[in-house]
Amino acid sequence: MEDIKYKYFPHTSKDIKEMLETIGVKSIDDLFSDIPDSLKGCDFALPPALSEVELRNYIGNLSDANSPLVTFHGAGSYDIYVPSVIKPLLQREEFLTSYTPYQPEISQGTLEYIFEYQSYICELTGMDVSNASMYDGATAAFESIMMASNHNRKSKVLLSKDINPKYLDVIKTYSHFHGLDIKLIDVNSELDNELENDNKEISSVVIEYPNYYGYLEIPEFSEKLKEKKIIFIVIGDPASYALIKSPAELGADIACGDAQTLGVPMAFGGPYIGYIACKTELMRKLPGRIVGATTDVEGRRGFVLTLQAREQHIRREKATSNICSNESLMALNVAIYCSIMGPRGLKEVAKRRYDAAHYLKECLLSTGVFTDPFKDKEFYCEFVLVYTGKKNAKALNKYLEKYGYLGGLELDNNKLLFCATENRLSEEIIDFCELIKEFNLDEGDLD
Repeated sequence: MEDIKYKYFPHTSKDIKEMLETIGVKSIDDLFSDIPDSLKGCDFALPPALSEVELRNYIGNLSDANSPLVTFHGAGSYDIYVPSVIKPLLQREEFLTSYTPYQPEISQGTLEYIFEYQSYICELTGMDVSNASMYDGATAAFESIMMASNHNRKSKVLLSKDINPKYLDVIKTYSHFHGLDIKLIDVNSELDNELENDNKEISSVVIEYPNYYGYLEIPEFSEKLKEKKIIFIVIGDPASYALIKSPAELGADIACGDAQTLGVPMAFGGPYIGYIACKTELMRKLPGRIVGATTDVEGRRGFVLTLQAREQHIRREKATSNICSNESLMALNVAIYCSIMGPRGLKEVAKRRYDAAHYLKECLLSTGVFTDPFKDKEFYCEFVLVYTGKKNAKALNKYLEKYGYLGGLELDNNKLLFCATENRLSEEIIDFCELIKEFNLDEGDLD
């Protein structure tokens, strides 16, 4: 192997050989062995070099191939109202930066909006301290679990079976490599037994509120957990807390989840923004950074990095997590949204989501082809119904898609998870339900 001579490739042949031997592979190509051969070196049919005008037209033609759908789909990505003023404010030069405010004296704009973001999250969740910020709700959930484990030096985690399955996948993956013992339980029927038999090893109990299926089950065990010094973690939609009980009111020690519902567009699945907020006694375990307000020698208000748990700032072995810089762009988005809406606006939007979802459920049940498996449970903006009509739930969704609607998320046994937000107009809901009626009256090919 010849030595690499390129300026930006500092590793010699000897360096590369030693690194490959250390991880137990023979060549650099072996590092990519998991990629199927069919995907290597294939022709991506990219056009030749284009001018800016030609490129804009080309991309525009590609985007025109998309079929815009009116969505009744939630499960972690929500079609919400995003005020038009957010985008131009995001691009103001005193705010917009992709890098970390290492030098507070010249980063006051960035530090201010991070401080404001943290303040809004604390207001909504009722917690004492917030960080800024996480990649998404799933990683925020795991980092919260790690916070608890680092705090009480315990490794067993009791996780509600009703949390988002995507979150569960991430939690299990990370936990495997951190030596955590994850156990799924029904917190309503199995928690007491777990606390009685194995409470000395339990680090935290984790629920989602509202849960993955949209329902509001208020826990009544926070005092028991405090007595046993077990951390109580609540995952949830922060926008909902303008209307329903906050994690603090539930007795939580840590609140976490995804803040996409606070003015962040769906954007084909991201970028989104995870949040973590906690009680004061846990703040030194928070990953990322915490911005605080202070005054300078002349008494003027200013902002500083108060706590920094990133590995760039402190010794790596003591770092809680490495949260990258430009995730704060989403924190700015959330801060602008909350400042525009204000307490009254946030509550009104949450109420509109609640009302739209309840109206949708009423209309769907009136079609006569759905049953409610959770009749006595209250919900926020999502709910589950069982489809009992012709064919199956998959065929129904395929039919709805032809008419411009994205139906409910297909679960098991013909169950559908529906969602409605403030963006769903009453005429859209009525039209959606009429199409479902037509589907079930059609005697022809339902596919």
